[in-house]
Amino acid sequence: MRSERAEIQRFGTFEVDVRSGELRRQGVRIKLQEQPFHVLTVLLQRPGEVVTREELRSQNWPADTFVDFDNSLNTAINKLREALGDSADNPRFIETLPRRGYRFIAPVTGVDGAAGGTAAGVSAVTPIRGRKIAVTAAVVVLASGIAGGLLWRTRQARHLTEKDTIVLGDFANSTGDAVFDGTLREGLSVELEQSPFLSLVPEKQIHQTLRMMGKNTSARLTPEIAQEVCQRTSSAAELDGSIALIGTRYNLILKAVNCASGDLLASTEAQVDDKSHVLDALGKAASEMRRKLGESLSSTQKYNTPLEQATTPSLEALQAYNLGRLALAHGEDAAALGFFQRATQLDPNFAMAYWGMSQSYNGETTLAVEIGRKAYGLRERLSEFERLRIECDDPSGDVMKAMRSCELGAKTYPRDALFHQDLALYSDALGRYETGLKEKLEAVRLAPYDGHFCRTVIYAYLLLNRVQEAEAAAKEACAKAVDANSETILYLVAFYRDDHAEMARQAARAVGVPGDEDSMLSAEADTAAYFGHLGKARELTRRAAESAELAAEKETAATYYATSALREALFGNVDRARQQATLAKGRASGRDVDYGLALALAYAGDANRARVLADGLGRRFPEDTTLQLTYLPTLRAKLALVRSNPQQAVDILRVAAPYELGLSALSGYNWPSLYPVYVRGEAYLAAHQGKEAAAEFQRILDHRGIALNEPIGALAHLQLGRAYSLQGDTAKARAAYQDFLTLWKDADPDIPVFKEAKAEYAKLQ
Repeated sequence: MRSERAEIQRFGTFEVDVRSGELRRQGVRIKLQEQPFHVLTVLLQRPGEVVTREELRSQNWPADTFVDFDNSLNTAINKLREALGDSADNPRFIETLPRRGYRFIAPVTGVDGAAGGTAAGVSAVTPIRGRKIAVTAAVVVLASGIAGGLLWRTRQARHLTEKDTIVLGDFANSTGDAVFDGTLREGLSVELEQSPFLSLVPEKQIHQTLRMMGKNTSARLTPEIAQEVCQRTSSAAELDGSIALIGTRYNLILKAVNCASGDLLASTEAQVDDKSHVLDALGKAASEMRRKLGESLSSTQKYNTPLEQATTPSLEALQAYNLGRLALAHGEDAAALGFFQRATQLDPNFAMAYWGMSQSYNGETTLAVEIGRKAYGLRERLSEFERLRIECDDPSGDVMKAMRSCELGAKTYPRDALFHQDLALYSDALGRYETGLKEKLEAVRLAPYDGHFCRTVIYAYLLLNRVQEAEAAAKEACAKAVDANSETILYLVAFYRDDHAEMARQAARAVGVPGDEDSMLSAEADTAAYFGHLGKARELTRRAAESAELAAEKETAATYYATSALREALFGNVDRARQQATLAKGRASGRDVDYGLALALAYAGDANRARVLADGLGRRFPEDTTLQLTYLPTLRAKLALVRSNPQQAVDILRVAAPYELGLSALSGYNWPSLYPVYVRGEAYLAAHQGKEAAAEFQRILDHRGIALNEPIGALAHLQLGRAYSLQGDTAKARAAYQDFLTLWKDADPDIPVFKEAKAEYAKLQ
């Protein structure tokens, strides 16, 4: 019996068979590597006693073994705790004594129920019952001491402040059920994100930090790695959790650790009887953690949507959503889309999964808007943070309504960069560029690691004709953003400065880069057309469209052909314009695509088809601010000019006046900019009002950072010459014509508008 007792020992629901080298829980074998198992057997030999690290080394690592002992022992202890579902901060089995060693604190018995080991102050010949009482009492006292110590440490630890940030680590999952992997971290993230008090370090910043640490961006955020990320990001705390299956109950533990000192700031625990209630338990534990970290009771009560309601009751759907979010953070839009689609298949009412899908449709604005409507329709059940996020991205296109949600979001969650970024984009759409710049700078301050925000700051300065500050932003603001990928915007900065060598260098950098190559080719096509190289522009447009189609971006490809059609029509190539319009129409439809097609057809003299497209747009987007106040007035004014009614065109365009300098495109390709101004200038020319026409075309030239390399930026010089000619100011007319002809000195000779310009200029001599 003594031999059997020594070979088989029990504690809690576990049983250790030293002879076979097995750890079992309720008869089921638990996989445990050899080294952690040996450490366990040493600790079990002396329950209740301190076993020093040197003693563990001498019994488990021979003197002639050359290993990093400290790391090896730490790894063994961590794996052992993971197998037992134990926690270093709330130990039930293995207690750590800093700088000394470890102690097994749970009662240990043999197969006959006899307690193993001896307790201080108790005779070895004490009757079994007496030993049981003594050991139990010692364990109770020890547990009370540990609990008291943890409570004291928690009370002594300072609360977080509204300036602190938190790194969210991964969950240790010892249940053997893979559905919890990543899922619980995602659920905890959703719960904490609805807090206006706490602020999580975003995934993009974590990925950037992992790269700086020489680690893969998909590396598990173990407590050790998360703590280093926490220190590198100057965060205040690292928060992680664990889940274990103890018998038939799931045990959840959350703990927050001070990154600098390693001290425990707070911990919470929850138990549930079945898997279907794990998310509910996680939400309650997270809510308690928020209070322990310093958030006010009123805040936790106000912003505390139940986790299953804010996300989904389906663990599988939440797991797919988590994988989608990670893929999106890595810039893997196609993979993200697949995961989000899987999440909505598992739970058709998963609002944020639909929103994630809408963010994954890179360049496909129509699909993004359609799926965004599904998310919008389900928003009322979400947390305040997620509801405002969706409302800030209002799929109806009502800019004013969306801005109100963005402003509330920025006020409630002032440390979230996306609310400021969206406010900036809406400000740009209305032509309020100074306001937009202010919001973009705030977004970059909050998220300096995000290359997208950095690019928008460069562009903001360009829109304001502040090109030197744009260049400075590229060098300074983008220095911290590892995913800047700013070739196209830097190409446009170089265009503004007439630096053709730099333009060529940036274009070369984008070759073969998915997502960048097509936009760069399109920018080069616009530049070629700007200088009258129309044949080259056609070829570059074809290549841009093919590149977009290879990336499964049909709407983007259609946009390139639609802008090509408009370009041909503006230059007087009616047949070419209709041909390019057909190529666009055969690929995709969308708000901006159809606007470009309608405008091209109007310039090509096909008024009926243009009117049909315009009417269709009005019916499809009744609340869209840009469409109703900019696109449709421009189209209807141009159609009035086709009917030789310039005064009606001027009257129609009055509604567009407050917004006509804005960036109206849904995508980053803002080719529709300034067309209301250009068409109004044409209307004044048709009405023989030279002074008024000159003022409109001069506005385009004065806003070179908006017009950039779009065709009307070049044609404005020619139209200005025509306006001065109407006024009888020959000197100014000649100067304007010369500016245009200088730009087009190497232009293709067969372009109709080029022939007209040369003939008109000759008459002025």
